[in-house]
Amino acid sequence: MILIKTPKEIEIMVGGGKILARIMKKLEKEIKPGITTKELDRLVESLIFKFGANCSFKGYEGYPTCLCASINDEIVHAVPSERILKEGDIISLDLGIKWKGFHTDMAVTLPVGKINPQAQKLIEVTKKSLEIGIKEVKPGNYLGDIGYAIQKYVESQGFGVVRELCGHGIGKNIHEDPEVLNFGERKTGAKIQEGMVLCLEPMVTVGDWRIKKSDDGFGYKTKDNSLSAHFEHTIAVTGNGFQILTNSIGMI
Repeated sequence: MILIKTPKEIEIMVGGGKILARIMKKLEKEIKPGITTKELDRLVESLIFKFGANCSFKGYEGYPTCLCASINDEIVHAVPSERILKEGDIISLDLGIKWKGFHTDMAVTLPVGKINPQAQKLIEVTKKSLEIGIKEVKPGNYLGDIGYAIQKYVESQGFGVVRELCGHGIGKNIHEDPEVLNFGERKTGAKIQEGMVLCLEPMVTVGDWRIKKSDDGFGYKTKDNSLSAHFEHTIAVTGNGFQILTNSIGMI
């Protein structure tokens, strides 16, 4: 069942989203060769505590940390460890917080030092695909319109869209209905309504879109070991469009 949020509930989520965006900005500044993903997780947990919020992911279905830190061919949900970031890596940071009873969720993919042109294009295309998907969020459109727009753009750029993972609704629970696919056909799926809050999160690969489980038991990797990137925002559906909750400006 898709839960419609009240204006008051969305106002709370706006506050949580701004906190999450601030935490992510601070985290982005720490991405450099030589740091471990476990160090990044410790920083995140201290910042979440500082803002009076809680980790959304830690303890969720047994997940052991606050941050998901996925490197190179890892798509999502890789557990932070003693792995050291190296020049030329790309890293996807996925983070959710709970504030005043409501969750928000976001992700970015960043270069570690200087990266090759293909990796840079992958990041740019994935980020752009999220922006394209967000522009389809308005009352009267369908969830399939989002997936269609993302898939069409990504594939036009020569990349693949992961099909076995998707975005989701969000609110009092970190994952709620509906599923928000990153592929599909126009005018399919649920109709978008004012008061929905959705996490759009395209996951894009250089090679094949098929996935496999990571050795840590939580993460997912590309089956062909090709590079992957991931961007995500929490989006509220307004009367005439959308509001991005997980950035400090609030709108694209």
